[in-house]
Amino acid sequence: MAFEELLNDPVIQKYLHELVGPTGMPVAAAPPDGEVTDEELAEELGLELNDVRRALFILYENDLASYRRLRDEDSGWLTYLWTFEYDSIPEQLESEMYRLLDALHERKQYEEDNEFYLCGQCQLRFEFGEAMEFGFECPQCGGQLETMENSRLVEAMEMRIEELREELNVTDETDVDGVAGA
Repeated sequence: MAFEELLNDPVIQKYLHELVGPTGMPVAAAPPDGEVTDEELAEELGLELNDVRRALFILYENDLASYRRLRDEDSGWLTYLWTFEYDSIPEQLESEMYRLLDALHERKQYEEDNEFYLCGQCQLRFEFGEAMEFGFECPQCGGQLETMENSRLVEAMEMRIEELREELNVTDETDVDGVAGA
């Protein structure tokens, strides 16, 4: 998939934004053809060199950019030539979706397996054991802890799990564990 097609996809735009943040987004959204130096990018985009370097390093850490070093014969200075490699973004997004699905399964199980208590004043939530240790009184304000119903939260997680399963073509939990762990 070409850079232009990838960068027009709002999901990929959001993914890149989450990685590099708002200051790094101009770098991520303007990948040049071929190699480019960080100085050239900073000048071309009108950004601070440190912001460009930070974004490039984040892209590098996520296998979305690579570099090669050249040493200047006269000065001994190193020049880094950067290349953007966005071809793996779809696979990385899929991998993130599997991690999210796995995490949602774990969190849903936690919510189902525990009883929670809530302070109506502070909105602090406690597991049964913690609430019992505090005598069912909020340690912050002294208010009475009340049983918290979390069925709507569990239902919302179930809906999101189902959406992810459909999007990933996963039929049951064993498929998730088999692929997410891979």
